[in-house]
Amino acid sequence: MAAPVPVEPLPLDDVDLTDLDSFTDELRPWRMFHTLRHRDPVHWQPEAAPNAGFWALTRHRDIVAVDRDPDTFTSTKFVNLEEVDDDQIAKRASILELDGVRHRALRGLLQRQFGHTVISRYTDFLRGLTARTLDAALPLGTFDFVTHVAADFPINVLARLLDVPPEDNRRLIDWGNRIIGNTDPDYADVLLGSPESERYRDLPFRSPAATEVFAYGRELARQRRGGTGDDLVSRLVNGTPRDGVPLTEQDFDNYFLLLVVAGNETTRHAISHTMLALTRHPDQLDLLRRDPALIPVAVEEFLRWASPVYHFRRTATRDTELSGTRIRRGDKVVMWYASGNRDEAVFPDPYAFDVTRTPNDHVTFGKTSPHLCLGNLLARTEIRVMFEELIPRLADIRLGGPVRRVRSNFVHGIKELPVTVTLK
Repeated sequence: MAAPVPVEPLPLDDVDLTDLDSFTDELRPWRMFHTLRHRDPVHWQPEAAPNAGFWALTRHRDIVAVDRDPDTFTSTKFVNLEEVDDDQIAKRASILELDGVRHRALRGLLQRQFGHTVISRYTDFLRGLTARTLDAALPLGTFDFVTHVAADFPINVLARLLDVPPEDNRRLIDWGNRIIGNTDPDYADVLLGSPESERYRDLPFRSPAATEVFAYGRELARQRRGGTGDDLVSRLVNGTPRDGVPLTEQDFDNYFLLLVVAGNETTRHAISHTMLALTRHPDQLDLLRRDPALIPVAVEEFLRWASPVYHFRRTATRDTELSGTRIRRGDKVVMWYASGNRDEAVFPDPYAFDVTRTPNDHVTFGKTSPHLCLGNLLARTEIRVMFEELIPRLADIRLGGPVRRVRSNFVHGIKELPVTVTLK
């Protein structure tokens, strides 16, 4: 097993989880999380106006406790750090920003499509798609793994689920980058927090790209309304939520946008981080090459290691207490999943990348939460199939240049991963 990566804690006074440039550095976020877990696990993080600051939770046990208690820590006031008013919430809310009956009803529209029975039918398709992706990328020898593999593969899966033509893939990727990358100048049309972003305050992530996604989704809805299709769009426009309240156009817009973003971004970054880890831990790559039966276990370590979403936020509905710290009604409470996935109290040698690690109680998908990632089984299957197909083809893989990361404290993303491969 590879030796743990040393993480030198930062002085507590140097910790600033709102400094986005810190998150383009490979180690600084982990140094901040390490300090907070050990020195101040329920930490008050000031923010620049107009935001009012938040409680940062960095220990696994506190993250799990908050995530499973929507009565005390609600999603309905928003799940990102941005503070929004009731009018913005009403316009921008997706299933992420709902709790209780309505949340369960809207999840239920697509729950079956992401369950074991349906996902198992996609295995042959995923294997064939993976082969085509790798057939195109690997002969290049030296290439950007993000562009040619990690982004290409999940977007093709999403296109199949939405039943849209593969030629639309580049648009789907571009929309995801521009929306989720709203704090990265390489991606954003308008940087979040800039004066210009106020023009887009009612759009998800304040991104102008949202209007393009809405228009695209509405045209698909128009074409499929009243039909018998089994794709995700048809299920949304022709299904009836369990609470009997039909989707409004706005409900559909926000649901569709969430599918476009979540269906691509998180799996893409998980695959990229995994490939980077395997290049740096060739002993672990050799283990999987010698014993491919380990890959399903290794997927859980891939997900823990990657932690493709740094955090989600909740809001306290009443005065309460977390690990001895007083939380007041209305306070923002932010669960730093990435930190929970390095908690020494849960993961022995948390900075070791260990593909045999079990148990692996990571919180990547929102462990035990009512908001458990709807697509978690699909993501696990995509990642498993990708590395089952990729690893046997490789004689060697090495980094071919600098790794570039997304400037964001929300998505833990890699935007460029140059590699050089030698094939068997």
